Amino acid sequence: MSFALGVAAFAAALVLSVAWHECGHMWAAQATGMKVRRFFVGFGPSLWSTRRGETEYGLKALPLGGFCDIAGMTPYDEIAPEDESRAMYKQKAWKRLVVLFAGPMQNFILGYLLIVVLAVGWGLPSMSSEPTPAVVASTSCVAPQLNEKMQNTAPCVGAGPAAEAGLRAGDTIVSANGKPVSTAAELSPILAKSTGPVVLGVERAGQRLTLTVNPTPVTITGPGPNGTTTTETRKMVGLKYPPPPAPVKHNLLSAIPASAAFAGDLLKSVWDALVSLPTKIGALWTAVTGGERSPDTPISMWGASVLGGDAVEKGVWEVFLLLLISINFFLGAFNLVPLLPLDGGHMAVVGYEKLRDAVRRRLGKPAAGPVDYMKLMPLTYAVIAVMGVFMVLTLTADIINPIKLF
Repeated sequence: MSFALGVAAFAAALVLSVAWHECGHMWAAQATGMKVRRFFVGFGPSLWSTRRGETEYGLKALPLGGFCDIAGMTPYDEIAPEDESRAMYKQKAWKRLVVLFAGPMQNFILGYLLIVVLAVGWGLPSMSSEPTPAVVASTSCVAPQLNEKMQNTAPCVGAGPAAEAGLRAGDTIVSANGKPVSTAAELSPILAKSTGPVVLGVERAGQRLTLTVNPTPVTITGPGPNGTTTTETRKMVGLKYPPPPAPVKHNLLSAIPASAAFAGDLLKSVWDALVSLPTKIGALWTAVTGGERSPDTPISMWGASVLGGDAVEKGVWEVFLLLLISINFFLGAFNLVPLLPLDGGHMAVVGYEKLRDAVRRRLGKPAAGPVDYMKLMPLTYAVIAVMGVFMVLTLTADIINPIKLF
């Protein structure tokens, strides 16, 4: 029951995030003298509406976002004669840019406020990209069988290969079979894929030691795509690395600057993810066709809602919030991409008109008219088609081969 409620809550939060984005456009348009004709949450048939002043507000049947109808967004927009002077395309460039940027800005503002809530309620996790060092935090026995969450499904007793080899907490492993290593990411594959004993170079209290560890095979069983079960054999030694830093809780006063710093780091990560988005198509296709789902592939609204439901079911509301924060930052950044029909595409058109007219003035020519959006429609349709295919591919992957956090 808690899972279903979590899915519904996260889906509702996503819809409200999109509606909040549209509120930014609406409020900025109203503040700069433009006419907002309609503001609706959802799409399709209207369920309810009311008029306040010159704007109609309402709810529609399909809760897939929302929209804000500003009169005269392009010269092709039908507009009443009395509203001609308030048409968006006739306004000064700075007013149009403010209205267009206000939507993504709302997502950034909401994301920041949620970070403050996270900082005060649960603490801010480390955004450091520093890799986990190849340092021994502790040693343990090795169970012969594990599930996909790396939990024991068979008894585990005695010392593991790491302890039997003489490894102790605090040891720093600097080489494996003669190959220099400094991080867990470098050492773990060598141990997992070993075909025999592994000779480790170890630093302990300023001394260099040579220890030989004998990795033992472990069977890992878990759910695969399309309801199947996957089984993998991996070598393990019972070695645990230092855990990531614990989240740092703040009071309301200290949370404000700490959240700003966290937001900056998160924006950088979102930007990196956005830039790498085209390279993820191959990984998504692999996931859809039965291969392993990479954890860094994009997710759909459905996939995000399922992860939110998992977080609620496990009682880790901080994960729920982090997902919602990340999606709001991504929505804000994605909408700034300078391609139509995104906000960034409209901003690029405004910038082009401003630059073009500045050049014409230098040449002694009058300002030209608005950009002909009809000439941009082929590119716009191409962008919409690519986005549609990407969304379908992502949704399909989330249904048949979902990402799992727990």
